[in-house]
Amino acid sequence: MIDRLGAGVGVEVDLLGEIAARVRGAAVDVGAAKQRCVLAALAVDLGRVVPDEQLIGRVWGVRPPARVANTLASYVSRLRKVFKGTGTDIVRRSGGFVLLGEDLAVDLRRFGDLCDQARGAGGERAVELLSAALALCAGEALTGVDGEWAAEERARLGRLRFAAECDLADARLRVGSGLPELLTALSTRVLEHPVDERVAGQYMLALHRAGRPTDALAHFERLRARLAEELGCDPGPALRKLHEHILTDDPALSPHQGVARQLPARPAPFSGRDADLAELDAALGGGGTAVIAGTGGIGKTWLALHWAHRELCRFPDGQLFVDLRGFSPDEAPMSPDVAMRGFLEALGTPADRVPTDPHARAALFRSQLAGRRMLLVLDNAVDSAQVVPLLPGSDTCAVLVTSRAPLLGLVTGHAAHPVAVAALPETEARSLLVDRLGARRVADDDGAAADEIVELCGGLPLALSIIAGRARIRPRTPLADLAAELRDTGLGALDDEDPTASLPKVLSWSYRLLTPAQASAFELLGAAPGVDIGLPAAASLLGVAPADATTLLRGLEQASLLSQDAPGRYRMHDLLRQYARTAGSHDARPALRRVAEFYLHSAWACERMLAAHRRPVVLPARAALVRPTQPADEAHAMRWFAAEHANVLAVQQWAARTGMPAVVWPLAWALDTHHFRLGRTHDALACWTLGVEAADQVAATADRALAHRCLGQAHGRLGDLDGALRHLGTSLTLAQRAHDDRVEADTRRIIAWTLGEQGRLAEALEHLERLRESYRALGEPVLEADMLNATGVFHSRLGQYAQARERCTAALRLFRLHDHGTGIADAHASLGLIAHHTGDFPRALHHHRLAIAGFEALEIPYQAADVHEAVGDTRAALGDAAGAARAWQRALGMYEAQGRDQGAADLRRRMADARATTGP
Repeated sequence: MIDRLGAGVGVEVDLLGEIAARVRGAAVDVGAAKQRCVLAALAVDLGRVVPDEQLIGRVWGVRPPARVANTLASYVSRLRKVFKGTGTDIVRRSGGFVLLGEDLAVDLRRFGDLCDQARGAGGERAVELLSAALALCAGEALTGVDGEWAAEERARLGRLRFAAECDLADARLRVGSGLPELLTALSTRVLEHPVDERVAGQYMLALHRAGRPTDALAHFERLRARLAEELGCDPGPALRKLHEHILTDDPALSPHQGVARQLPARPAPFSGRDADLAELDAALGGGGTAVIAGTGGIGKTWLALHWAHRELCRFPDGQLFVDLRGFSPDEAPMSPDVAMRGFLEALGTPADRVPTDPHARAALFRSQLAGRRMLLVLDNAVDSAQVVPLLPGSDTCAVLVTSRAPLLGLVTGHAAHPVAVAALPETEARSLLVDRLGARRVADDDGAAADEIVELCGGLPLALSIIAGRARIRPRTPLADLAAELRDTGLGALDDEDPTASLPKVLSWSYRLLTPAQASAFELLGAAPGVDIGLPAAASLLGVAPADATTLLRGLEQASLLSQDAPGRYRMHDLLRQYARTAGSHDARPALRRVAEFYLHSAWACERMLAAHRRPVVLPARAALVRPTQPADEAHAMRWFAAEHANVLAVQQWAARTGMPAVVWPLAWALDTHHFRLGRTHDALACWTLGVEAADQVAATADRALAHRCLGQAHGRLGDLDGALRHLGTSLTLAQRAHDDRVEADTRRIIAWTLGEQGRLAEALEHLERLRESYRALGEPVLEADMLNATGVFHSRLGQYAQARERCTAALRLFRLHDHGTGIADAHASLGLIAHHTGDFPRALHHHRLAIAGFEALEIPYQAADVHEAVGDTRAALGDAAGAARAWQRALGMYEAQGRDQGAADLRRRMADARATTGP
């Protein structure tokens, strides 16, 4: 039996009900409400100093009375008299008070200790410990006092009690004890918490164990309906899995005795990481392995433990935990054999029966886990080889690994899901400050100071923790002052005489250990534009061979000054960039010119692969140390753009700021096809706005015509037809001035398209017919086919379907003759529209399918979106309302992702009209 607070306790303080105290078992008077609140405010932080300001805020709120310090001193004096001679005292320390006592027990502290012990125990012992913890709760916590702090603390303690009640239910379900009483308690709890999925799962499992599976399944359906109605979501994966097990009467739902419960205590407070938690939910929904990787101190273990405790109900057969000591400063990494032996003993294998042969030991370990629903948390792994022997053979188990390395061996060889822990996003970083400093402190100055601190720290947990610690030891300093210090001095505001609380000193330790070559690379990488960098770009930036660049980058990564978010992609945190730019005295300009040339020549080569029919622009010469990427095929070119797009944009903006127009406008040209294929219309407009300004400074007349034409086309794709025609007119004038037939033809082609968008179809057709002959004369069969297809589209819009079909069919033959994938898909899209308008709906769907397949194979979502809308139209014409709605919804999502606001708005109206006609 476990005593209430502890044997032989001299002083007991109760917080988990009415605030009260006893001395040697006899009740004592602890005064009126405010005095009791002082006792409670000190007891919740037993053994820790509570600063005066914080203590006053807890007792009197934000508007304390005059002479409150004297009143507080009076209350403290009276309480000290109550406990005089007991060994318990309230002591003045460091600008605050602390409650101390060698023979003192606080029920809240005892409650927490019992819950922590229960998490590391199993079987009936866990039931006993949690029952004892909950027996300490004698009603609503902090009864007898009011105020904002008391209300918040009461709510927090209520959540702790509820969590313990849930833990007790889990423990009882695991051992199968007291089922009738448990079922009664859970039937009440599901009414009090109707959408809590953990409670619902416990209730369903208890009903199943009581021989009432039908009632359990019915409760699941009621919960599903309520979640859909109130929250617009379905039950989570754990509850759905339990539902499946009940449906199949899975034997795994029977209780287990002696379950291993090795998880350390739940981390508190825990802030944010919602996206990472969701990724873990998805990765481990049906078992499997996930690797949480990130730099030291970024919160990998806390994330793993928080997720593990949140999902306890999914692993009723137990949880195993081991610190593999992969990066311990004073211990060697743990051998997997040692870890496995510990696991086997935790699973009930006597120490003298653990096999000495490694293969036999591993076989026994896998056998012990077979068919059981267990979680293994392998913390602080040094490499994949340390983890692989500890992987279970059963897909009913889940494995959560944390490491500073990405453990690619697990990802590639064992299908582990990588979860890269990065800096906190803005909202989560702000939550961290709130948890550390309290909502009232963070809300000062309307929260503007906290927002600025979050922004300047860039979500780096270490930086946020330093500022939060600085704020806590300077409770009277406004956060606005700390924000101003951080803004004005940058890393200097994160400096301190204590090296463990100084970000620059922490960074300098790593920097001083670098070789001269690594230090130079660190400084140049900090100066480079872009969000990350690949190996080829880094080699050009550093002016070294790729193999030497790999060595330098690996060294910086091992020094935690660089992270590899994906294989071959390196990223530096903003505060690290700031440090790198001031760490040395190298002239970075030659290196930055080299990396700009790398991106320009690589993007140019990729554009040539995607659109070989386009006449290329002439590039400035590049340095000998620059080795641009040469794509092998279109897929390779699209992958390069996908990886480097943000960096190319950043380089273009950097070149515009630093006066390099000969780089700026060719970069706009090189990005044009990629932007069109992916529907990046706003990016295209921004690029060509810079490109035209640069081309007007340095480019030849024909190239200026090209730039204005592309800017006009970008305006047109966003619906600004007047702006489009303005730039297209300039382009045509420049092309004629240059006497360049090809440039003039290209401009007239876009003018024709724009006229068509304005409804001036006859004028557009006249242009297109002339252009077809021009491109034939110029020896450009792909563009001739393009004009044939466009002519067919405009004939179709005029209702001239026979001519339209003839032109588009001829275009399709010519595209096929020259194996032009984009043109083939485009022609099928046109023929699909013609078939639809002539009532041949099966043929329309046939062409639509071929068009979508072609565009998706070529990764051209911009045009695929239009065809999805056309599929919806054809489905609607066939009376297939559900099929039409699916196709339209797909198109709508793509329009929204591509920033095509007008197209999205038009489609929404059509969908609403269709629903009004056919009903929901």
